[in-house]
Amino acid sequence: MKNNEKITHEYALEKAKELVSKMTLQEKAEQLTYKAPAIKHLNIPRYNWWNEGLHGVARAGTATVFPQAIGLAAMFDDEFLGEIAEIIATEGRAKYNENSKKDDRDIYKGLTYWSPNVNIFRDPRWGRGHETYGEDPYLTSKLGVAFVKGLQGEGKYLKIAACAKHFAVHSGPEGLRHEFDAVVSKKDLYETYLPAFEACVKEADVEAVMGAYNRTNGEPCCGSEALLKDILRGKWKFQGHVVSDCWAIADFHLYHNVTSTATESAALAIKNGCDLNCGNVYLQMLLAYKEGLVTEENITTATERLMATRIRLGMFDEECEYNQIPYELNDCKEHHEASLKASRKSMVLLKNNGLLPLDKSKLKSIAIIGPNADSQIMLKGNYFGSASKSITILEGIHEAVDGEDIRVYYSEGCHLYKDRVSDLAEADDRLAEAVSVAERGDVVVLCLGLDSTIEGEQGDAGNSDGAGDKLNLNLPGKQQELLEKVLATGKPVIVILGAGSALTLSGQEENCAAILNAWYPGSHGGRAVADLMFGKFSPSGKLPVTFYKTTEELPEFIDYSMKGRTYRYMKGESLYPFGYGLTYSNIEISDLSVSDISKDFENVEVSIKISNIGNFDIEEVLQCYIKDLESKYAVDNYNLSAFKRVALKKGESKIIKMTIDKKSFQVVTNEGERILDSKKFKLFVGISQPDSRSVQLTGITPLEADVELV
Repeated sequence: MKNNEKITHEYALEKAKELVSKMTLQEKAEQLTYKAPAIKHLNIPRYNWWNEGLHGVARAGTATVFPQAIGLAAMFDDEFLGEIAEIIATEGRAKYNENSKKDDRDIYKGLTYWSPNVNIFRDPRWGRGHETYGEDPYLTSKLGVAFVKGLQGEGKYLKIAACAKHFAVHSGPEGLRHEFDAVVSKKDLYETYLPAFEACVKEADVEAVMGAYNRTNGEPCCGSEALLKDILRGKWKFQGHVVSDCWAIADFHLYHNVTSTATESAALAIKNGCDLNCGNVYLQMLLAYKEGLVTEENITTATERLMATRIRLGMFDEECEYNQIPYELNDCKEHHEASLKASRKSMVLLKNNGLLPLDKSKLKSIAIIGPNADSQIMLKGNYFGSASKSITILEGIHEAVDGEDIRVYYSEGCHLYKDRVSDLAEADDRLAEAVSVAERGDVVVLCLGLDSTIEGEQGDAGNSDGAGDKLNLNLPGKQQELLEKVLATGKPVIVILGAGSALTLSGQEENCAAILNAWYPGSHGGRAVADLMFGKFSPSGKLPVTFYKTTEELPEFIDYSMKGRTYRYMKGESLYPFGYGLTYSNIEISDLSVSDISKDFENVEVSIKISNIGNFDIEEVLQCYIKDLESKYAVDNYNLSAFKRVALKKGESKIIKMTIDKKSFQVVTNEGERILDSKKFKLFVGISQPDSRSVQLTGITPLEADVELV
């Protein structure tokens, strides 16, 4: 190969076969768990495959902490997400290079990142939904591809090996995940649950895929012939390696009861294409071999795939282009600025009665109240690194009014989920203080919501009731009471929601002056909140999930049918719709044009004029939706088919072009086949969905075009 030529799968596998041919059977078998030992006679150092990089290098000490994935999705900006992934890869390499010099090869120190999570956030109760890019397969696909490409880079070697997880049909309930069978129709499988994985494989050449804990249609995902053999390696021609979720293979015999012993579980997984075991069942692989359950060829094939990944990462080449990335680039100023920028772009303004942005010259006092006001945990989400500096909302507002003649009052108000803050106190021990503080503020900033201690992965989050899932969409603990008592003071209240999923204020939304959804906004989240509140920047995020009014309108959590779920299939009116988010300005859209479509078209060009007619520089997100007017297989409502983030100075107009892929005009049949089944479509382009609730909230109706295939 030429010096700078990209290391292909084929070349890496050829080199891996040479290397593995020099190993004994035992040495090969020992490479198949996440803690792979050294093979000294081949100069192969020990390697721990387990690393996380969902929104920054995680669990390995200091690193830049970006907003949680759901917040990154709310940016609707695949280009910038790719840049963020590049930064994560740079920091990952910088840390790896330094750790390797010190022979620190521990967990979370490697170059194989088990990110991104491209599962579909189909139900707002799911605790791990904030790790995903939301509820829409198209948005998730675009963002997943951008993140994978950003991590893996464009060099001769992979900068980082990305991993699309959890394959497949995985989105709760957390408490049942080790024994659950996600029964899904072929239509829903190919229309909703698989597209993002397929895009990561075919468009981004993702190096790894992680199997899910659950069964899908009876087969455990980490040993599924349908998923791993027929679809992943068969239909999609995936060439990388497959890793199990952690201890998922043990679930085969312990909970799924599809095998009886650990050796049977190991055999089922490896024979169906799971190469690497995060867990310890593959420590039984030689015993499985002795029992005649697996062949040496099974073991050899898996080891070759794993070694091919290490070769593609340049681990055995001292001249690898990334070996010179210095530790100084980790957690540097430029990366902090990117995190702050992401935080600002991700926040979604759900309501504003005109109070925001605040004018400092008209304020004498601000009351800051709530369990998330001074919370560092809320900034982080889960799977996070250690920020060298974190700015809470309280600190961000203090920083913003420093030097101004503005008094800042503060009260925690209540615990996040318990009925008291101090253990020996009576219930509601901060409520009176909160009311006193609210009474003294010209404006109240009320910081409510969740954090990753109660919303997240089973065993990671601490809410024993829901195993990390939510039971409903209400504020936990005493937060609703705190909200109502503060509203009763008559002061204008700005609610800042820190959460990874949809919440409701139980009808009190109408009494709030403004509501800003901050997600889990990263280590600079408090500064970003202050920047938006005081008008340094305009909010510009859009919801990547539907905010429902109640869970009562949703199907059962364990029902994996898409009927009645997400903006594509829901029947009722949402509280805040997918794709919705306000700015501080007003826009006009006009001059929609759509290119002619011939019968053998590959894509369609859409052009629209957008004008900022308000008094604020903004970024806005144009969105295009398609409704199929003829096919019986069409989704009930419509599909997102293109989006574009646009920066507009006040008074500025731009002509924006978007390209819609042919796939967006296709439907998925009951047999899971994607076909073009119609000649008549309606196209909607605007700053939201075309639903009546979005139009009511934004005051802007998307433009429509009738499209007919010639």
